[in-house]
Amino acid sequence: EVEENGKKIKKTEIRDVTSWVPLDASQIVADFHIDYRQKGLLWFSTYRVAFAGNYKFQNPTAEERTFTIKLPLPAKQAVYDGVEITLDEKPLALDFGGTEVTAHARLGPNAAGTVRAAYRSQGQDNWNYKFSNGDEVSRAKDFHFLIKTDFSGFDFPENSLSPTEKRETPQGWELKWDYQNLVSGFNVALKMPQKLQPGPLAGRISYFAPVSLFFFFFLVFILSTLRGLDLHPMNYFFLACAFFAFHLLLAYLCDHVSIHAAFAISSAVSILLVVSYLRLVVNGRFALIDAGIAQLIYLVLFSYAFFFEGFTGLAVTIGAILTLFVVMQMTGRIRWGEKFESVAMKPATLR
Repeated sequence: EVEENGKKIKKTEIRDVTSWVPLDASQIVADFHIDYRQKGLLWFSTYRVAFAGNYKFQNPTAEERTFTIKLPLPAKQAVYDGVEITLDEKPLALDFGGTEVTAHARLGPNAAGTVRAAYRSQGQDNWNYKFSNGDEVSRAKDFHFLIKTDFSGFDFPENSLSPTEKRETPQGWELKWDYQNLVSGFNVALKMPQKLQPGPLAGRISYFAPVSLFFFFFLVFILSTLRGLDLHPMNYFFLACAFFAFHLLLAYLCDHVSIHAAFAISSAVSILLVVSYLRLVVNGRFALIDAGIAQLIYLVLFSYAFFFEGFTGLAVTIGAILTLFVVMQMTGRIRWGEKFESVAMKPATLR
């Protein structure tokens, strides 16, 4: 009631008030297909996903209301196909803007409705389903989420919900998140399996080369000393060159053939160089048995441990401990002073 020109006038104002309506139930299915792509020496874990969610809600008022339905899209720079939003199986007009799709629908007094939102898309490395746009704790009632994959080796990112049930199928896996009254600040997320990256793998193996060479030289030195063989520093220099031929060949060959084939070829070439050289320097038995097996262990097996991510350090540590044990058992009764003295007094021979 306002006063104008000395008269009291009653005015009625109609205001639009927006309020969030909670979901009574969620039934969601996401079907994933992995599709690896290669660029240079790098593999990318690209995937295709078909998403479909059914959400139940109710008009909490005694009047017919207009509801705005928003479907947030996972990413801006992505391709989406088959985007649709329906209310009780009736298609709704869609408005695309920013990172979400919007639709409007009317629902009768105290009536319940089921919204279906679906799309097909592509992505890379990770996919996640957020319960809210912010980082606040969210609530979801009668929540059921099913993810189907045609692959294994997936993982769940940090700060994400683990599935309540996992089941392996002939095609891949089925992952379920079933909650009656979920309250959480975490999201549902899936990390795609990663292929072995030839370039970074060859780089890590090359960085580890000095450690492998140290173990190899250590065992060759011990064995040659025990057998009374005299190896000159120049012999060790050529052995090092043959040893590093593995890493050089692997780095360039993995760009043309598979990483496993490149690894096998590089190993064979390096071992052939070492064995054929030591056969001339000392004898065939020492070259093939002693040096050959040592190189197989400390070059080939130590380097192959890098194929198993997360176990490399453990494998190298176990190898180092076993090496120490074997050498200590072999040399426990050796009198090193007498051994080195006898080697030093050994007369030089012409080859």
